[in-house]
Amino acid sequence: MSNLTQKSSKLFLGAAIRVITLALFIVVFGVGATLAQTRGYVTNQFASTVSVIDPATNTVVATVPVGQFPAPVAVTPNGSFAYVGNRFSNNISVIDTATNTVTTTVPIGDPTGIAITPNGAFAYVTDGTSGVVNVIDLATNTVTTTIPIAFGLNGIAITPNGALVYVPQAIAPGIVYVIDTATNTVTTTVPVGAVPARVAITPNGAFAYVVNVLSDNVSVISTTTNTVVATVPVGPFPSGVAITPNGAFAYVPNGISSGSVSVIDTASNTVVATVSVGSSPRGIAIDPTGAFAYVADRNSGTVSVINTTTNIVVATIPVGAGPESIAFQVPTQGPTNLDQCKNGGWGTFTNPIFKNQGDCASFVNRMNRINN
Repeated sequence: MSNLTQKSSKLFLGAAIRVITLALFIVVFGVGATLAQTRGYVTNQFASTVSVIDPATNTVVATVPVGQFPAPVAVTPNGSFAYVGNRFSNNISVIDTATNTVTTTVPIGDPTGIAITPNGAFAYVTDGTSGVVNVIDLATNTVTTTIPIAFGLNGIAITPNGALVYVPQAIAPGIVYVIDTATNTVTTTVPVGAVPARVAITPNGAFAYVVNVLSDNVSVISTTTNTVVATVPVGPFPSGVAITPNGAFAYVPNGISSGSVSVIDTASNTVVATVSVGSSPRGIAIDPTGAFAYVADRNSGTVSVINTTTNIVVATIPVGAGPESIAFQVPTQGPTNLDQCKNGGWGTFTNPIFKNQGDCASFVNRMNRINN
């Protein structure tokens, strides 16, 4: 064999090995990361655990011990960590989703709600007893800012651009506080129904849907004017809300013994379906594909899985005692126009991540060429 042939063979073999190695890396690590990112995390209040659900099989694949009486839960946009509020332990358990183990705890008085900024940099946590919102730097897992508001703060949600935080105060008549994340100050308040408990924001950031437990309705707030633009009657004692990724529907569990979920068409703000689920449904989350809604049935110790196309329960998953809340990774999608890249907007995206405004603009231009 000539030297040239030998060199060519070695180059070919080396390239082949590199390709195979890369392929194996993607298979082993890429798929594992995807699985971790698409799993649902359910807090079991009476068991002091978190059940990890694989939506591909609708089975519990791990059970994670956490603090006492875990209630709220949120997953980082990259799917790497789940943050769980333990109300009786007065702290936050941080779960590494790759290993499903608690890696650290963050002291918090009475965590009643958790929301993570779209860029994954901060978590905003309501303290229902002290009446403050704590801002946790997720790089260090330390509280860097405390925003005093009022007693009885409950759920919390952040707009997709990361600019505003909506915080219901569970009193009658109810109030929703609006926080500007640039200054971490309350800029306005919005009157809603009695005892607002949870809030969710449409993917386009235009509206906040607030469930009012004792008014049996949902207040729809325009995030542009911060006024209520619609009030939607639902079932008795609504206790949670989640919106599909396409923004077309809001799902609201009605937390009575014989449980149901009201399905709201967000275009008309009317209930278009009612789905029977387990006893005393509480938290709810839509899987990242938008195909299924997962409902925590508190008194049944189960999670009901609703097909969002047919609005029929297609699975019931046994979890721990007293399931309260559930969360999936909610990745921020890429920008669709150049304006979304300006004024620091490029920094709010995590899917994909941009280095600067120019990088964001290049992405938009590239996608425009592909789609047009």
